[in-house]
Amino acid sequence: MKLLVVEDEALLRHHLQTRLTEAGHIVESVANAEEALYQVGQFNHDLAVIDLGLPGMSGLELIRQLRTLGKAFPILILTARGNWQDKVEGLAAGADDYVVKPFQFEELEARLNALLRRASGFTHSTIIAGPLSLDLNRKQATLEEQPLPLTAYEYRILEYLMRHHQQVVAKERLMEQLYPDDEERDPNVIEVLVGRLRRKIEGAVAFKPIETVRGLGYLFNERCT
Repeated sequence: MKLLVVEDEALLRHHLQTRLTEAGHIVESVANAEEALYQVGQFNHDLAVIDLGLPGMSGLELIRQLRTLGKAFPILILTARGNWQDKVEGLAAGADDYVVKPFQFEELEARLNALLRRASGFTHSTIIAGPLSLDLNRKQATLEEQPLPLTAYEYRILEYLMRHHQQVVAKERLMEQLYPDDEERDPNVIEVLVGRLRRKIEGAVAFKPIETVRGLGYLFNERCT
């Protein structure tokens, strides 16, 4: 999934980008609200982590602006302010959760995963569609209860399609799950990855969940629970 981290402390920003990337996410990190607004104007995101104590425009005002702009992705506040008034104000502005510094990365990751699940309409850490299942915590796929070997890129594509099941997903959205920068993106890569996913899934069982919608993108046609 594609995350936006807005944190002015350089060391923490780098640490978050490194750990979240290791957890399998595409991460864009910026140091202030103005850069964050530029990023959300140019790219799609699945979740944002925002520090309240930003230079210039505050994190609280940034959250308000994002919601005013119609950005509906989950927002987690990450800040040193721990009193209940700040928590209430942040949640009232449009945030979905709140983590106080210092924190354990494992707690942050668990909260982010919970927000992503809820945003996709899931309440558990496993997504199931017929004989296919994804373990969102372990980043593993199984087909008819047998391990389905996937590369990291194949897994990201499959997870995104299953999270957005029965919706047409544009090729550009899938590319954003693989590459943080425009100049690195090659649309042919998506066709190759989807083709490999189909062969791995359809070659093992009579199950064809991924459709090509000509001129629009791809559709995971099975209902996921």
